Amino acid sequence: MEPITFPRDLVQAQHDWIRTYEALAQPHPRRLTALRRRLLHLSDYIWRHPFFRTFEGSAAAARVELRRQARSHEHGVRAA
Repeated sequence: MEPITFPRDLVQAQHDWIRTYEALAQPHPRRLTALRRRLLHLSDYIWRHPFFRTFEGSAAAARVELRRQARSHEHGVRAA
């Protein structure tokens, strides 16, 4: 199976979602309401992204792959 090529903005949104979620998971996060709103906004943006309307295949599997690629990108960015 060939890897899925996601639009750059979608991968960036998932990457931002992960970072926002991690910030919320910290003990006593600062700007709690702003972080929650950001997470909701990013969730909506990712869920409604036009890529998933045109993707031929399992959208659920594509979402899992998106998260995997965003995490890989996260580790690549931190390692650099």
